Parts: sequence; structure tokens; C-alpha cells
Amino acid sequence: MTDEESHTLHDTMEQFLTDTTRPGFEHDRRSSIHEIPGQTAHQAMQIYEPAGRLEVPNIPAAAEDLLQKAFDRSRTTLARLLPSVSSCRPWTYVEYGPRQHITPHLDCIAPDPHQWPRQIAGISVTIGPRCSGGEFFVETTSDERLWEPATSGPVVGYEDGMSFAHDGADNSSPWFAEMARTRWSVEPARGTALLYGSQLAHGTCPVTDGRMRKFISWLFADAA
Repeated sequence: MTDEESHTLHDTMEQFLTDTTRPGFEHDRRSSIHEIPGQTAHQAMQIYEPAGRLEVPNIPAAAEDLLQKAFDRSRTTLARLLPSVSSCRPWTYVEYGPRQHITPHLDCIAPDPHQWPRQIAGISVTIGPRCSGGEFFVETTSDERLWEPATSGPVVGYEDGMSFAHDGADNSSPWFAEMARTRWSVEPARGTALLYGSQLAHGTCPVTDGRMRKFISWLFADAA
């Protein structure tokens, strides 16, 4: 993404999030893009974002159009890394202030890894002034509790013996919260897309000063 595009996105969201509209997406927000079966939206927010965050699930049309065009420009590069990806879902805008962060979790190949479409990867693009903290991280583990038994027969779109992560791979599950993991953190350049697989544990470190601003979405394989 060009510097001009990054600045345009920043200015678009600053104009959208006025003193009147901002509280509804932050302190007064009652919904979340994160869900935990059997728990309320408030409970899911306490697990995933214990210190809160700003979340705009339906961004202005101008920002959505700019981000989708940037995705389309990157299709050739993406095809080398993730050849099954065919679409990018609508984008969500998030901000994190001091102490705010997202706890470790897996998105999993949603909504059903055996059906189409399949959520293959997450993607984020950071914009705006730099802050302190707020680094994105992934976590790796050899703990077998993370995985369901390997598939016993061929499943279209996967190699034989593919394993899928267990549901509940977040801090709502004691087995996940206590699991030993190694953390790998990164701070991508502003306007640079960051991709992470749907079966990879990830989250963000707490912001210590300033605000972290980013757009997030998910890349899908829509058919075999």
C-alpha cells in the first residue's frame, strides 16, 4: 500500500470517528467480531480483549474500496504463498490504547473446515502514527492437545492426514490457557500487509503509549 493510500485511510477513519460516534465503537460497544459458543458477546470480549478496544465492523465505503483494490493488486504475490485464496472478506477497523491488547487464540478454518468456503488466513494492515507496544505475535507449540485426530481419508483441498485445531482454542479453555507456547513478535511497517494462517495462535501485545490503528480481514478459499 502506498503512503498516500495509508494516509487516506487514516484521514477517512479520523473523519468517521467523531466525538459523537467514537464511544459507540469503543466504551459503549456491546458486540464483538469474536464469538465463543455458549457465551455472551460481553463474556467473549472479556476473554479476547480484557482491557477493551475500539472496533468498527462496517467501515466507510471509501476505505473498504481502497483496501479491496489493494488486495486485488496483490493477488499475484498472494497466489505464490496461498494459492487457494480467492477472496478477501469485508474489512474491520480496530484501535488499541494503553494496556489494550488481544489475547492469544486461533481463528481456525471457519466456519467448517470440511465445507466451502474456508477461512484460510487472517490479514492486517497498520496505519497512522507509530505507538509504543502493540506488537503482533504468533505462538507455536508441540502440545498435542491443540489438535483433533488426523483425517483418516481424503478431504478435497487438503493433503491426506490433515489435522484441524480443536474448537475452543482461546483463553476460555483451561487446556489452551495453560499450554506452553513460544511467542514470536513482529512490528510490520505502516501500510504493509501482515498475513497469518487460520490454524496459527496469534494475538497482540499491550500498547504502552499512543494508539495502534489497523484494519483486519480474512482471506477465504471459496471453492476447490
